Amino acid sequence: MPVRSNYVANGSTIFRVLSPDQCEEIVLAAEEVLERTGTLVHDEEARELLRKAGCWVDGARVRFPSYVVERALRSVPQRVTLCNSRTGSRDVLLEGHNAYFGTGSDTPFYIDPYDQQRKRSSKQSVGWACKVIDALPNLDFVMSLGIVQDVPLLISDRYQFEAQVLNTGKPIVTTAHDIYGFSDIIEMCEIIAGGEEELRRHPFMTLYAEPISPLQHAWEAASKLVLAAKKALPVVYTPCVMAGGTVPATMAGVLTNGLAESLSGLVINQSTREGAPFIMGGVFTIMDMYSTIFSYGSPEFNLLMAALADLAHYLKIPMFGTCGCTDSCLVDEQAGIEAALSIAMTALSGPHLNHDVGYIEYGSTASLDYLVICDDVIGMARRLVRGIQVNDATLALDVIDKVGPGGHFLAEDHTMQYFRGESFYPTLINRQRYDNWLADGAKTLQQRANEKVRAIIEDYEPDPLPKDVQQKIHAIIERAESRARYR
Repeated sequence: MPVRSNYVANGSTIFRVLSPDQCEEIVLAAEEVLERTGTLVHDEEARELLRKAGCWVDGARVRFPSYVVERALRSVPQRVTLCNSRTGSRDVLLEGHNAYFGTGSDTPFYIDPYDQQRKRSSKQSVGWACKVIDALPNLDFVMSLGIVQDVPLLISDRYQFEAQVLNTGKPIVTTAHDIYGFSDIIEMCEIIAGGEEELRRHPFMTLYAEPISPLQHAWEAASKLVLAAKKALPVVYTPCVMAGGTVPATMAGVLTNGLAESLSGLVINQSTREGAPFIMGGVFTIMDMYSTIFSYGSPEFNLLMAALADLAHYLKIPMFGTCGCTDSCLVDEQAGIEAALSIAMTALSGPHLNHDVGYIEYGSTASLDYLVICDDVIGMARRLVRGIQVNDATLALDVIDKVGPGGHFLAEDHTMQYFRGESFYPTLINRQRYDNWLADGAKTLQQRANEKVRAIIEDYEPDPLPKDVQQKIHAIIERAESRARYR
């Protein structure tokens, strides 16, 4: 092949919603919101930190001069790493355009894979979910995929974390009711990691927290931002906004308001400890004005999440995204359409830590059947992102010349060398001939998915934690339960 001059190649497919100039305009607008309008901060320690950082504090109302926001943007790390709790391997690198996929957390209901009934989430359902996530190759991190509701409510967050960490070694994104629950979860993680410093060096857990839109930081959220920074542990701070409801109806207004909430959370975090790892993000969608639901399947949801990824890349802050979810109340054609669109757009736009895979009923219910279907869709989307490699070997001029007109390539070494790497082969999606499909039971996609779910629950065993570690973790829960009785 001749030597090329000024040759430009795409290493992968490219997808953007916002230009750099548009990103800058939205960032400046968010800074104007923070400086002119400000936010409510319902935590005294956070307000004092913000006052010392240079913010204007008037009761619970805090306004943020732009230089304070820009200082926080300079100090926040551009990358965050999450590890495997069993091996310590650095499996999730939140940097560049790397896109990782995982489930969501606090669904009150799940679809029982054995009788297909909608039931309240429990310790068992969360344990099942985490086993399935651990077994799936395209799921990179774990959220609980259910609220544990068969334990005392005040300490259910500890039971929820225990169910996660006992059933997977993959990185965990967890929730906590307040800083007391978060403190207990950190203590559990330090036991597993082998100490406070080891956990900082190899974090396998990050906390998920949210502001309240529009422009409010509750005590529970702000205090967790402060504690995460004190411990130098990564924290996810994710506005969940509804266009026309909690934020303006325009897409640019959604991005501006949501970004202002993220940036004000960033300032709280960085004012506590400069350089603390922070992950921005959001669930940005519309309020459906017919049903009033928080829509997980609208085209605006996909558009806004891709635009938010552009903003995160522009700011060079790791991002928590959302995909693989549906407004449908069951796993049907609508669910497949909405999952495919959101996962493909997410993979192409490149937000880093993408949750809520497996959600149906606009985030109210978890479906493990849907989750394993989405695992195949993620594999397809990752093939799209890899693009087309163009070089001497893949252009295949020699083998084309060797086979010549009228030949075939099945027996060629070149085919054996490349067909697996070049093509995606699904585990659930059907490509059988009709007669073979009939002979195999004529099963639908969901039937095949359900069989896979039950096989994992019954036969798969994740790598266990040592028995003494399990006992120490549960002792923290028992201590919290004892304290809760006397509140």
